[in-house]
Amino acid sequence: MKNTKLSLVLASMLALSTSSFADDASDIAELKQQVKELQEMSQTLIDETSDLKTGFNYTTVDDSKSFSGLGAAASKVYYSKSPLSVGGYGEMYIKSTDKAGETSSEVNIKRFITYFGYKFSDNIILNTEIEYEGGGVEQAGGDAGGGDKVVVEFLYLDFLINEHANIRLGNFLVPVGIISQRHEPTLFTTVQRPETSKYLIPTTWAESGIMVFGDIAKDVSYKVAAITSLQTTANGSKWLRNGRGGSFANKNPNLGMVARVDYTGLTGLITGASIYVAPSADAKDSTTAMYEVHADYKNSGARVYGVYTQTNRTNAQDFNATKGVETAQGGYINASFDVLSLTSSEYSLPLFVQYESVNPQAKFVDGTSFNPVNTVTIGANFFPHEQVVLKVDYAMADNDYSNTGVNSSTISASLGFVF
Repeated sequence: MKNTKLSLVLASMLALSTSSFADDASDIAELKQQVKELQEMSQTLIDETSDLKTGFNYTTVDDSKSFSGLGAAASKVYYSKSPLSVGGYGEMYIKSTDKAGETSSEVNIKRFITYFGYKFSDNIILNTEIEYEGGGVEQAGGDAGGGDKVVVEFLYLDFLINEHANIRLGNFLVPVGIISQRHEPTLFTTVQRPETSKYLIPTTWAESGIMVFGDIAKDVSYKVAAITSLQTTANGSKWLRNGRGGSFANKNPNLGMVARVDYTGLTGLITGASIYVAPSADAKDSTTAMYEVHADYKNSGARVYGVYTQTNRTNAQDFNATKGVETAQGGYINASFDVLSLTSSEYSLPLFVQYESVNPQAKFVDGTSFNPVNTVTIGANFFPHEQVVLKVDYAMADNDYSNTGVNSSTISASLGFVF
C-alpha cells in the first residue's frame, strides 16, 4: 500500500514537472517571437524616422506597382512612406542609319527626367515630371523649332476618394495607348519608342483638365477626362504630334474628351481601349477623333504587347483644299522572350522582334494617300539590375514619311534606367 502511494506521488510529481517544462518551452518560443516582432517594428520605425528627417524615401522602384496605369517610377509617390518622393529615369543612345547608300550617325543624351511627388495627406497627392530633353537647352523653339527643351511634362493633384471614384486636377498624361502613360525606357524593348507613339499617338502627350478615375468592378478600371485639345490645324506627317499643347501657354483652347477602359482579370494581362474626341481648331467646323485598342501580356519570360490606332479628321479641307489629311492609322506588335528565365541567373536578357506599320497620311481630301512606313525591328535587352537596361536593335524600314519608297536600316544601342 505504501509503495502504491509512493508511486502515485512520484507519478504526480513527474507529470507536474513535464507540464512545467512544456509550459516553459512554449513561453520561450512565444518570447522569441515577440522579440522578433519588436525588432522588426524597431527597424521600421528607424527607417520611417530617417525618411521623415531627410524628407526622402530611398526605397527602390518596385516594377510590380503601378498606380492608375502610370509607370513604376511615376507611381513612386503613391507608395512612399515619407511625404516627399523623388524618382526619375534617363536614356541615351547611339545610332547609325543607312538610307539610299548614305550613312549618318548620331549620339544623343535623349532625356533625363525627374519625378517630384508630395503627400499633403493620404488623400491629397501632388505628382510632377520635369523633363530635360536632348542634353539641355541650346536653341529656342522646342519640337516646332527643332530645339532641345526643359519642360514641366505634367503637374497635377490627385484627390483620392475611394476605389470607384477619384479626381485628378491639373496637367496630366492623356490616357491613350500604352507608351503615353508608361514611357520609361525599362518598359519597352526597342531603343526608340515605337513610331506609333510619335506620329499617331503623340507621346508624351499631356493636357490640362479634370479626370475622374477608378474601378468599375473587380479587374475593370476606367478614366474619363475633359481636357485641352490637340490643335490639329497642320498637315504632313506630324499633323497630330505638332498639335500638343503640353504645359506651355494654351491660348483659346478647345475642350476635348477622352475615355479609357482597361481589363486586368487574367494574370499578366492588361488590355483595353480608349477614345479621344475634340474640335480640331478654334473657330473651325472640324472634329478630330482618335480610337485605339491595346494589350500587354506577360507569362514567365515571355511578353507580347501592341497597339492599333486610327484618327479621323472631318472637314480637313479647311486646312488644305486638296492635301488636308483626313485619316491616320497604324500600330505595332512586339514579342519578346527572356532567355535567362530558363536558367538560375538573376539577370534578364529578353530577345525581341517588333513589326510596325505607321501611316500618318493614310487619306487626303482629294482621295489620294501615302503608303505606310513598315518597319521590322529585332534586338536584345540586358538587365544587370531590374532598374537598369542596356539595349541594342536593328530596324529595317521600307519607306519614309515623305513617301519616297526608299528603304533604310538603322542599328542602335542605348542605356536606360529608372529610380
